[in-house]
Amino acid sequence: MFGFQTSENAETVQRKKSYVLDARRKWPFLTNFDCSSVHTEGQLCSLVVARSGMPRDAAIKDIRAWMLDKEF
Repeated sequence: MFGFQTSENAETVQRKKSYVLDARRKWPFLTNFDCSSVHTEGQLCSLVVARSGMPRDAAIKDIRAWMLDKEF
């Protein structure tokens, strides 16, 4: 999800870096390490649920709304 591939161009890397910053603003409990290790929506959901205590259904809705206009 947020991880970088060696074959990605500079524009893609910059876009993903901005997503990390945006995610950390939305969910301040996420660390840079958390974001670098998140590869799927499900992993992000698990972190949000575990760290915030938010119900899983609410976390899924929140994450999907956040992801809506993003290209991963």
